[in-house]
Amino acid sequence: MDRAPPRGSPRDAVGQRWLAVFAFQAVLSAAASALHLVASPRGRRYPLLGVPAGLLLALHPLLACAATGLLALALLLTASPHPRPPPLRRRALATALLAAAGALSVAASAAILPEGAGWAAVAGLGFRGVVLGAVFAAHYFGRRRWLLQFPVVQRPLFYGLKMGLLPSGKRALKVSLQAFCLSFVLILLLPQQVRIGGSIGSQILTQIGIFIVTAGVSFCLEISHHFVQVVHTRRCSFAPPQSTAAAETNPTEFILETLEQSDPRSLIQYLAYQDLCAVSECNLEPWRRAAFFEESGETYKRIVTACLKPLEGFSSKIAQALEEYEPDNISQQYILFSAFDDSQICTWCARTLAGLTARSRQEDRYGVAQLTGCNAAVMTTLLSALVAIEACLGKKTNPLPMHLGPENIRLAHFSTVRRPTGTAIASTEGGLHKKAYAMADVLRTSVYQIVSAFIDDLRANAKPASLEKNWISEGRKPIYGSQAVLVQKLSLFIEYRAV
Repeated sequence: MDRAPPRGSPRDAVGQRWLAVFAFQAVLSAAASALHLVASPRGRRYPLLGVPAGLLLALHPLLACAATGLLALALLLTASPHPRPPPLRRRALATALLAAAGALSVAASAAILPEGAGWAAVAGLGFRGVVLGAVFAAHYFGRRRWLLQFPVVQRPLFYGLKMGLLPSGKRALKVSLQAFCLSFVLILLLPQQVRIGGSIGSQILTQIGIFIVTAGVSFCLEISHHFVQVVHTRRCSFAPPQSTAAAETNPTEFILETLEQSDPRSLIQYLAYQDLCAVSECNLEPWRRAAFFEESGETYKRIVTACLKPLEGFSSKIAQALEEYEPDNISQQYILFSAFDDSQICTWCARTLAGLTARSRQEDRYGVAQLTGCNAAVMTTLLSALVAIEACLGKKTNPLPMHLGPENIRLAHFSTVRRPTGTAIASTEGGLHKKAYAMADVLRTSVYQIVSAFIDDLRANAKPASLEKNWISEGRKPIYGSQAVLVQKLSLFIEYRAV
């Protein structure tokens, strides 16, 4: 786990990780250059190039370092935790940088060419590197590999890197085979000068050498991409060291500033929500969670507000999309898909709210969670978001007469009967139903966590009027659904019958 600087710009935490990426790629480039220098033949002459063989080999580290910088810049421009694709201009620029990095990396291995090869052959070698970079870019953007995917379980850095070696090798072999075959065909369309001459045997050996170089460069690209994934998705602690004075006076200042002032959907904001979720659920830093329940209640309200905002935006987007939904309406489809773009942050927010609310039962010495009305706001928001997702899955959300028992409510009200108008949207839109079911599971688990902690109080106040007064925000219309629906849904959770 990394530690963010307690003072200074929030971007410092992300900047330190990019410095680590640059350092890793520089070391990888130096190792590849050393391996190339060791494997290169000695005592050869290149009369058509007009340079000594030693100078040609000395140029390899310089070209490899330049390629490393281009690769790092391409990843810096495109890597993002948000599922929305990078702008077209950034993708085009990153593709050009990757193609240039591939050209420099492969052209730097000019020592594998026959002795009679000229600069035109080196240009042909660089062209094959351009094809390699373009093929890697096609995989990178076509398979959405620019997306930073946060792991469910945080592993040590070395173990995370070790786990990616074999998959990176397999992908590198696949990319290098595709790039080698495509470049071999395309180079036949170029002038005769860029082709490699000589006897058939020397041409075969040269092609084998080019494939080995292509596979090595492809592996460097893949392992660099994997390193970016591992480094940028590690948890970052937004707190000062425990032994400092800042930890005693205001240990929550930095994480609150990051949550409230950082750019929306930026990596630093994702890391702050990830850290907040870990503090709420784990006992590794109990002193930080204890600071959330300080006597004034202002810190707790700010944290709850920061977590409620993404969930409320999520519910409002779904409500807007479900209003008179038409499958052919592109704008409504875009709104619905964009609602699930922030599902990672919404997941962390739901888990954070559930963890803090449940732990407030034992750890909230001043009762700030209850006195500030945060418990009712949390339960209302979680249930409203859950009902909205269930509407996407085709479940009815109309309230039933209150004389029905819990068993009848479960069978009649929350049955999985699909609407006749075909608004089981998450089951009809490709790829959306998985996100909807996953988010619904997170919300159900969060509500159950709160219900399990307060089960005695909830059962003692199981009447609808009491539930609406104590656990559903009064005088505030839910973003999706009605108060009657939320009360009925909460009653099912109390009876452990929610579906």
